[in-house]
Amino acid sequence: MFEASDDPRVFGLAPGVDFPAALVDGLCARFAGQPPDQMARVTLIVNTSRMQRRIASLFHEKQALLLPKILLLSDLDLLQPGIHLPQATPPLRRRLELISLVAGLLDQQPDLAPRSSLYALTDSLSALMDEMQGEGVTPDKLSGLDVTDQSGHWQRTQQFIAIAQNYLAATGSAADKEGRQRALIAAISAHWQAHPPEHPVILAGSTGSRGTTMLLMRAIACLPQGALILPGFDFGMPAPVWDQMHDALLSEDHPQYRFYRLMQDLDVARDKVLPWHDAPPSSEARNALVSLSLRPAPVTHAWLSEGPALKDIDAATAAITLVRAPTPRLEALTIAMRLRKAAEEGQTAALITPDRMLTRQVTAALDRWDILPDDSAGAPLHLSPPGRFLRHTARLFHRRIDTETLITLLRHPLTHSAQNRNQHILNTQRLELRIRDRGLAFPDTAGLLRVMQNCFDDEAEQTRLETWLRWVGDTICVNHDLKNDQSLTEHVNRHFALSETVSQGPEGTDTGELWQKKAGQEALKVMQKLRENADFGGRMNAVDYADLVGALLSEGEVRDRDAPHPGIMIWGTLEARVHGADLVILAGLNDGTWPEAPKPDPWLNRKLRNDAGLLLPERRIGLSAHDYQQAIGAPEVWLTRSVRSEDAETVASRWVNRLGNLLDGLRTNGGPEALRAMTDRGDTWLRLAQKSEETEPVPAAPRPSPRPPAAARPRKLSVTEIKRLIRDPYAIYARHVLRLRPLRPLVPTPDALLRGIVLHDVMEKFIRDTMDDTTLMSPDHLSRTAAQILPEAVPWPAARSLWQARINRIAQKFVTGEAARRVMAAPIAMEKRAQGLLKWGDIGFDLTARADRIDGTESGDVLLYDYKTGTPPSAKEQATFDKQLLIEAAMIEQGAFDSIGARPVKDAVFLGLGSDLREVYAPLDKEPPAAVLENLRVLIKAYLDPEQGFSSRRMMQKDDFAGDYDLLARFGEWDATDDVVPEILT
Repeated sequence: MFEASDDPRVFGLAPGVDFPAALVDGLCARFAGQPPDQMARVTLIVNTSRMQRRIASLFHEKQALLLPKILLLSDLDLLQPGIHLPQATPPLRRRLELISLVAGLLDQQPDLAPRSSLYALTDSLSALMDEMQGEGVTPDKLSGLDVTDQSGHWQRTQQFIAIAQNYLAATGSAADKEGRQRALIAAISAHWQAHPPEHPVILAGSTGSRGTTMLLMRAIACLPQGALILPGFDFGMPAPVWDQMHDALLSEDHPQYRFYRLMQDLDVARDKVLPWHDAPPSSEARNALVSLSLRPAPVTHAWLSEGPALKDIDAATAAITLVRAPTPRLEALTIAMRLRKAAEEGQTAALITPDRMLTRQVTAALDRWDILPDDSAGAPLHLSPPGRFLRHTARLFHRRIDTETLITLLRHPLTHSAQNRNQHILNTQRLELRIRDRGLAFPDTAGLLRVMQNCFDDEAEQTRLETWLRWVGDTICVNHDLKNDQSLTEHVNRHFALSETVSQGPEGTDTGELWQKKAGQEALKVMQKLRENADFGGRMNAVDYADLVGALLSEGEVRDRDAPHPGIMIWGTLEARVHGADLVILAGLNDGTWPEAPKPDPWLNRKLRNDAGLLLPERRIGLSAHDYQQAIGAPEVWLTRSVRSEDAETVASRWVNRLGNLLDGLRTNGGPEALRAMTDRGDTWLRLAQKSEETEPVPAAPRPSPRPPAAARPRKLSVTEIKRLIRDPYAIYARHVLRLRPLRPLVPTPDALLRGIVLHDVMEKFIRDTMDDTTLMSPDHLSRTAAQILPEAVPWPAARSLWQARINRIAQKFVTGEAARRVMAAPIAMEKRAQGLLKWGDIGFDLTARADRIDGTESGDVLLYDYKTGTPPSAKEQATFDKQLLIEAAMIEQGAFDSIGARPVKDAVFLGLGSDLREVYAPLDKEPPAAVLENLRVLIKAYLDPEQGFSSRRMMQKDDFAGDYDLLARFGEWDATDDVVPEILT
């Protein structure tokens, strides 16, 4: 196939050339006229399975012929028969062993790093070991580095690297994947030196970015019939620029730097790299423009000398569209609209970006037109239904389950998925509504049965419901909390058993749908690998196990697509090398996204990495730059970015900045006009996208003041609702006329309402105890009373401790005041006995009340008390809005409280039991009970009149106070300055 040569054989294809198509055409051209078996003798090595498939499909499109043997770089065991090495240590096994070693080191020396960094340190140490083996760097070489100026950090680093050194020494007989790959290539190279293959061996599409791959490329290039075919080789870059790439610290981020290193390794001059095929790029002028824009930083002065010589700037940029979107959402929508147009016109189009969030947004936008793109990356496994389910169940082992977690798990599509799933969903809905109505912070079997009492009149239905509730309580709500460390094997077995039981349900005979479909199968593979290697994991707590499962699932991907569109594709940056699309969209071109910011290295800085022979952080930037240079050579190209992220301004990718700056400076070549035309094309599409988002304006809702008929108006209110009737009548309308009740939060919280209820219970019990035994009138007994009631009523330890401390703080002052109150009067009615009802038969209205406490004097007067956990209302507020005590006093004098009869009220007092004890007296002298009651009667009669509207937020104390029915009133579309709009309801 190749003529004899003393030089290594290296070919290239220019950026913008359809690499797989040109590769196949070049092979066919070289074997034209030869026997068909000659092509079958060729061994072709490529670096991705997508390229492997594309090459095979291109061969199939041609006339009938025998195909070459196409291998992947990961399939080198098939490259040379007779060479066999022991299988590599499974990556998961090594990871688990390293976790145990690093955890042991952190236990011995906690000052080295926080325990929370265990997995991050282990993963970065594992990556360092991979890199050391791939680049052929021994631990001894790291130990010999000059670290005189960073001894403190280096000492800590060496302790971790010693773990890697000892581990590698202990597992020398079973190398890791990278070590085995390097050893395999070394064995193949040694065999080829003694017995070079006579058939052609070609490695195509690799840049030699890793040391292991570079070894193979060197071995193949020196074979008599070996050849390398480089993707995106810049034939037009001048020789002086190649010569100035010798310093890796300055040139590593250039797209052609890897090829420079390869040529240096092979001792091949630039002019010895020949075109593999005569396939022209889409635009040679564009290649020249992009090449000049990407010159290494030290030689960008070449813009001044070479820039004016650039030709056909208009032609170079005519097929480039530059989109600068205001937001990521608009960027995604604009891209989706262009992809839709491509689908309509039969164009093949590929979106290339490393930003997975952007690709998901584009996919969602395309869904409105029923276009499903062919996404090569698939979906993250940990976000799939099985991935989420397994993470939910893993958390049950280290966290006390709350109501939100329970309902989330019960609603999950894989829970109870074997049989009777519909009944399970119905029961879950009933349970959620009951919990919201009655409250249940931390569910257990007894609590579930309690809140679901009397759900059905039918006894058989209730029995079936209680059977399901017991399954939920005994399976999910049982305390799985594992306090002590356990072996990883025990954790995995428990996790498997619980997950399969929850998926199976109480009546199922198998594991339900947990391990079904592609996502379930992938999740099962991950969990089975964990089970197979669990013996190497040592002991860990439940939190570490849940984190480990989450990390393993996050590494998986699911490609479970339903017949994606054949011409609309989403690729990663690596796949820019195999593109053959008519339209290529390079998206997310912001610094930090593309190129990605180098990840922080906790072990070695740039200089130490360079001295040790490890890869520099800029290597990934250089590879991304090469992917960009290759992709921008497509027939039609879009460059898109968002000017703002979700929370801040963004910085344009350095490549876009360079291209824009270069064009802007080429004033004699028409560069600024070309840049403006690129931007104008993008702005046109942005305007279309914005137009598609526009909606017809809807008039704002008016401030409501509904007027229901008299028959529908409330005929009974409690004293505590009078304040709401004065401040927000619409809330009374919504509650009593529409009969709407706000749903409580799914997870109850220790809020002011609960604090008030609990404090009332504490005070009632304390007062009753001291009435029966006056020796109990002490701060200690008040604190003990609180300590008896709080555990059952307040299941949150932090809130319970805080509330107990508040009661302890006011206990002495309260007891002192209580002793003084007992001298004046004695309690005669509290809570349930202190209920009153005042009937106004002539207007058909009932007023109810429930006093916290009523004390009676020897003279027959009464004192009225009300406990407040917050700030008691002032006398002025009571006179205008908060009339609770004034109305209750008037009702007592009217005989509305049957338990005590009609009595004169001597005083009415708010007892503030907040951070400090306060007593605020009701202004009975300025607001006589009889006058209060008469004014209230006038108010009630007004709201019984069909002409009176229930205005929303009529007299709120503060504008920012939230009401339960503000959303129903569409508050926000109007404000307090708007006039109310009456609405007559019939």
